[in-house]
Amino acid sequence: MAIQTAERSSHLDPSENVIFQRHMVAYKEAATLINGTVLEIGCGEGYGIKELAKFSDKYIGVDKFDTFISDEIKKDNDIVFYKMEIPPLENIEANSIDFVVTFQVIEHIQDDNYFLEEIYRVLKPGGKLLLTTPNKLMSLSRNPWHIREYRPSEMKNILRKYFHNLTVKGVYGNDVVMEYYSKNKESVSKITKFDIFNLQYIMPRWILKVPYDILNRFNRNKLKANNESIVDSVKVEDYAIQDLTDNCLDYFCIATK
Repeated sequence: MAIQTAERSSHLDPSENVIFQRHMVAYKEAATLINGTVLEIGCGEGYGIKELAKFSDKYIGVDKFDTFISDEIKKDNDIVFYKMEIPPLENIEANSIDFVVTFQVIEHIQDDNYFLEEIYRVLKPGGKLLLTTPNKLMSLSRNPWHIREYRPSEMKNILRKYFHNLTVKGVYGNDVVMEYYSKNKESVSKITKFDIFNLQYIMPRWILKVPYDILNRFNRNKLKANNESIVDSVKVEDYAIQDLTDNCLDYFCIATK
């Protein structure tokens, strides 16, 4: 059973609405691009399957935890799910996938090069990788659940090792979203000001995970209580995918084999 950390966004928690809608805009964009056999790496709570399976001929889902897939979605779509730690992508044949969708995953992968090698291996010639991950330049603190985050040049450079046909765009929020971002930044600063020795960047990740998760939950709930109208009002339409700049929230990458 999956542990519900602050890293597994859920539409069931009202305090997570702003981040949930930020994740959803990537799925809405992917829905306009995919077809054929689709592999999603990192299904999480499964809302991506609901959004994308209907646009595929076959949908293969992979996650290290069990992902709930409703009987209704299973009935109407050809869906296969594998519970596994990745990489490698076991049970997935080379040159068999039209689209790989992996949103907010690569930052959690120890060997990101092997991860991309495996994605390249399973894609058909002409197949596409759709990938999102946070922009390090816009992160408010160190996230110990992330192995690493990428600056724009770093994102492009690692993808270009494997994919020569590459487009990197950004996920952006409108004024309402960025007002929330500013309030979040202010709130996080009030917490991190006590870290006078910069321990968040010195201590091992495993030590920081639990306190980070507790503080992250506390912070989101506090932001919800103090800014309820903003948190409740944000919709997927408040986000957009546009040309890359340093102040995007996430990268939206399209890489073709």
